Amino acid sequence: MALDKYKQKRDASKTPEPFGGKGNENKLRFVVQKHAASHLHYDFRLEMEGVLKSWAVPKGPSVDPDVKRLAMMVEDHPYDYRNFEGIIPQGQYGGGTVIVWDEGFYEPFESEAATKKEQDKELRAGLHSGKIKFVLHGEKLKGAFALVKAHGRGENGWLLMKLDDKYASEKDITLKDKSVISKKTLEQLAKTSKNIYGQKPAESQQEKLEKKVDTSEKPQELQANDLLKKGKKSKMLTEVKPMLATLVNEPFDSPGWSYEVKWDGYRALAYVNKGKTELLSRNIKSFTEKYYPIAAVMDSWSINAVFDGEILVIGKDGKANFSALQNWRSEADGDLVYYAFDILWYDGKDITGLPLSERQAILREILPANDDHVRLSRVFDINGIDFFEAAQKMGLEGIMAKKTDSTYAIDSRSKDWLKIKVNQRQEVVIGGFTKNEGTSKQFSSLLLGVYEKGKLEYVGKVGTGFSDKKQKEMMELFKPLIIDTMPFDTEPDVNKPSRFRPNPPKAKATWLKPELVCEVSFIEVTADGVFRHPSFEGMRSDKKAKDVVRETATATATITTNEGRKEKLVAPPKRSSATTLLNPKEETQVKKVNGHNLKFTNLSKVYWPEEGYTKRDMFNYYHQVAEYILPHLKDRPLSLNRFPSGIHGKSFYQKDVKGKAPDWAKTYPYHTSDGEDKEFLVGNDEATLLWMASLGCIEMNPWFSKTTHPDNPDYCVIDLDPSDKTTFEQVIQAAREVKDVLDAINVPSYVKTSGSTGIHIYIPLGARYSYDQSQMFARLLVSIVHDRLPDFTSLERKIKDRNGKMYLDFLQNRPGATIACAYSLRPKPGATVSMPLHWDEVKKGLKMKDFTIRNALERIKSEGDLFKGTLEEGIDMEKALEQAQDAFYKKN
Repeated sequence: MALDKYKQKRDASKTPEPFGGKGNENKLRFVVQKHAASHLHYDFRLEMEGVLKSWAVPKGPSVDPDVKRLAMMVEDHPYDYRNFEGIIPQGQYGGGTVIVWDEGFYEPFESEAATKKEQDKELRAGLHSGKIKFVLHGEKLKGAFALVKAHGRGENGWLLMKLDDKYASEKDITLKDKSVISKKTLEQLAKTSKNIYGQKPAESQQEKLEKKVDTSEKPQELQANDLLKKGKKSKMLTEVKPMLATLVNEPFDSPGWSYEVKWDGYRALAYVNKGKTELLSRNIKSFTEKYYPIAAVMDSWSINAVFDGEILVIGKDGKANFSALQNWRSEADGDLVYYAFDILWYDGKDITGLPLSERQAILREILPANDDHVRLSRVFDINGIDFFEAAQKMGLEGIMAKKTDSTYAIDSRSKDWLKIKVNQRQEVVIGGFTKNEGTSKQFSSLLLGVYEKGKLEYVGKVGTGFSDKKQKEMMELFKPLIIDTMPFDTEPDVNKPSRFRPNPPKAKATWLKPELVCEVSFIEVTADGVFRHPSFEGMRSDKKAKDVVRETATATATITTNEGRKEKLVAPPKRSSATTLLNPKEETQVKKVNGHNLKFTNLSKVYWPEEGYTKRDMFNYYHQVAEYILPHLKDRPLSLNRFPSGIHGKSFYQKDVKGKAPDWAKTYPYHTSDGEDKEFLVGNDEATLLWMASLGCIEMNPWFSKTTHPDNPDYCVIDLDPSDKTTFEQVIQAAREVKDVLDAINVPSYVKTSGSTGIHIYIPLGARYSYDQSQMFARLLVSIVHDRLPDFTSLERKIKDRNGKMYLDFLQNRPGATIACAYSLRPKPGATVSMPLHWDEVKKGLKMKDFTIRNALERIKSEGDLFKGTLEEGIDMEKALEQAQDAFYKKN
C-alpha cells in the first residue's frame, strides 16, 4: 500500500501526525511544510494517487530560475498531512516542529487535461519519467516549477527549480518565514503548540537557566547556571571593540590550550536585546541590514545576550568564501552563517571576567539550537599540531589557539589568543591602480600599502583574484578617490620585471586617496618588504585604513602555564612543500600519505628517455605540486591515461576502478550501455593523486563537472588543436582572437598551454548551466573566431575535412569528456607541463617547452594558481549572449 512505509516509521499513540484522509475537491493540492527536525528543511508535497508525494528540500524552494534545489524523495504521506502543524515528539521519527509554510492547489504545466483525474494521470506519467512540470497557486509560491531526476544523487535524488515566468525573482522567498495557517514562525509555534502528544512544549533556554537547579538537571546545565552567578551585574554592554589575537607562525601543542577553526569572514558582535538584534563590526560599523537573515533569526530568540563571532558565507564546496560574503545580497549568493565562539554578557551579567572555558560552557548552554544561519563554533580539545595539519588538508584559512583560563580583554590584542594561518594573509590599503597598455580591463593591478609610523609604505601590487564584474564594482569605488599626488612614502616601480616576467607590459599608475582596505594572501615577504605573489581576497569594509599596519608573525610566543611559569611555545620545524617525497637511492619505498601507506616501486624506471626523467621524478613532482593541482581534481571523476612503460611504451585509457582502487579511495558509480555497474576514480587528496601516478598515469584528466553536480560543468573549454600544417604562432594568434571576442562581451577567461601542441582557454560557468548550453556557447565563440581567421582554422570534427587547418574544438564540452588539467605533466618529450599563463604571456616567442618537470614548480610558486578563477563565480551566459548579439550580429 502507498502509506505502508509512512505507518511503519510512526507510532500513532505517540505522535500527533495524521494517518489518513481523502481528497474531496476537484483540484489537486500541494503543501510546503517547514520542518525543524535534526536539520532544518522544507517538505514539498504534491497530491497524486490520493496521497501526498513528498520530497525533503534542505534549503527550501527558490523562485530564482538560476537556482536549483536538491530535493530528496521520501515516503508518501497521507492527504490530511497537508494541514498538519505542531510538534513531533523527540525520539519519534522526524522529531521537531512543523509549520505549513505554504499551501494551495496545482496543475500540470501547459496541459490540456481538463479533469482532476486526467491531470493526476499526466503528473504520474511525469513522475515515472523523471520530470514533472507544474504550476503552483499558493500564497507564496506561484507560477511554473519543475521537479527533475538528478543524475548522480542516487535513486531518490531530484532537483526542484523555478521556471522563468512573471513570478520569477532573485529574492529569497524563504525569508517569508511564517505559517500561512497560524501566521507563526517555527519558534513561535514551538512555544504555543498544543498539537503534541506525551510532552510539554519545548522550554526556552532562558527558562532552563532561570529554573531552580535540582538533581534532574544535566551536569552541563547545572554548571552553566552556577557559572552565571559568578558574573558581574551590569547593564547590557554596548559598542564593544573585541579582543584580538596575536599572529604566530607555527602551530604548537601545550597544556591549558584549546583550538578552534579560524573563520574566513567578518568579525561581528551580536547584541540581542528584547527581540531586537544589532550586528556590529570590530570597528562599530553596522552589519544588521546587510546581513539581515542572521539578525532575523536572533530577533526571534527569547534571550538577551552579547555574542562574539564571525559572519561568513559557506560555498557549494562547504568552505568559507570571503569574496561571496563581501558581495552577499541574498541566498543565491551563498549560505550566510554566523558562527558564535564567545559570549560577553547575558541577562544582566557581565561575564568577560570569567575564564574562557566557563564562558564557552555558558555559550553552549544558552545559544538556541543551531539554525542554518546561526551556529556554535566548536571547540577542539586536541593536539594543536594535528589540528593545524587537518586544517591545512581541509583548505581552511588557519586555526585559533586560546588559553582556556583567559579572560576577555576588550579592545586589546592578547597573547592568550593566538592565530596560526595556513596561508599568509594581510589587510592592505589601496593607494592606486595600474592599467597596462592595450588592455580592455578596468585596471591591471592594485598598488598596496600599510601604515608604518604614520606613513603609507608600499608593499607590492596585486593583479589576480578579481573577476571582470568585481573590477567594475571596484572602479566605481575608485573614481571619487582619484588624486594627482602619490600617497606612498616612496614611489613604487610599477614596471619592475620579475624572473618569470622579464618584459612586463608597460603600465600607467593612477593614485587614490588611501581610504579603501582590501585583503590579500601571499607566499612570503621579500627582504625589501614587498609581498611575493599576492592574490586579492576581497574588500574589507569593516576595517579603517589608518588602522592597517604590517602584521608580522612572531617566531614563538611566550605563554603563562597553568602553574604560573613563563615559557616559550615549542613549534615543530616548518616543512617546505618543496621537499621531495622519495629518496634517490631505494628502488622500493613505502610512504604514509593522508594516513594511508602507499608503496612506490621501480623508481628508477625511465619514463622520459630523451631527458632521463624517471618514475621517481614524476612522484616527487606530483607530491610537490599537490596543493596547486588538487583543487582542480577535487570531487571530479577521472579518466586514467596509463603509460606503465614510459612515454614511448604501450599506453591505454582506464575508466573503471571498481574492485581495483584502494578501499579508502573515493569512487563514483556509472552504468555501461550493457547495464554493467562500474566506478570512476574521484580526485580527492594527495594519496589518490599519487596512487594514480603509481599506475603510470603521467597526466591527470578530470571531468569538467563534479560528482556533486555531474550534469553542470564548472567551466566551458575551447581547445585550440593545431595540425601538422599549422604553426604554434598561429595557435597564439587564434588564442588572442578568442580573448578579443571574450573581452568584447565582458566574459572572463583563463588560458594555459596544453603541454602538447595546443592551447586551452577556460570560461568559468559556476555549474550554472548544462553541458549542452556550454557547448552551444563555445560553438558561438569559435564560429566568430573562424569567421575572422578562415585561412587556417576549421570547425570540422573529422580530420580529413579540415584540410590541414587548426581545429577550434568546442565539442570537448560534453559529459564525460576530459583534457589534461592545469599543472599536469604530459607524456611528451621534455616532460612538459600544462601551464596556466598570464594573458600577456600569450604572444610571439611562447614555447611549449618553456614549462617542464624541472622548472614548473618554481614558476607555480612564483606566480601562484593562475587558474583559481576557473573554479569561482561563473558568467551570466544570457547576458553574454545578449552582448554578443549587440557586438557581432547587429544589422547594418
